[in-house]
Amino acid sequence: MSEDTKQPDQDLADEWAAALEEQVTDSSAEDDWAAALEEQADSEAQNAAPKVDAKAAPMTKLDDSGKPRSDVNLDMVMDIPVTISMEIGRTRIPIRNLLQLSQGSVVELDRLAGEPMDVLVNDTLIAHGEVVVVNDKFGIRLTDVISPAERIKKLR
Repeated sequence: MSEDTKQPDQDLADEWAAALEEQVTDSSAEDDWAAALEEQADSEAQNAAPKVDAKAAPMTKLDDSGKPRSDVNLDMVMDIPVTISMEIGRTRIPIRNLLQLSQGSVVELDRLAGEPMDVLVNDTLIAHGEVVVVNDKFGIRLTDVISPAERIKKLR
């Protein structure tokens, strides 16, 4: 090594040595930290009783059927959009058969002709119905609506 590179290395080593000596001899800073931590622990032990946050949102009370109590205002949720879908049936086929499908192919479903369709809201069954045609558009006539209590039971 040349003299030019030895001097900065030596200066850096001297700075580190001085900092380490200062850290070892300056135990008053550690005492301050220990005292602060002890004070905090004492304070937490004295205030061990749970605090109630006055800003917390109120809990919605439900009656025995799982419906909100009648004094609850539901206007704010009435405009939330949900996805509704009608399911004619399902089937499972291997990918090999799926790739062979073309125009005119028939896929057998797990439902019989004339069997009611499922009406799903956000993938939750809410009703059964039958297909109708009104003004050249398909629709569904609800024949059986699942009660809210039954829907809540299925969620649990």
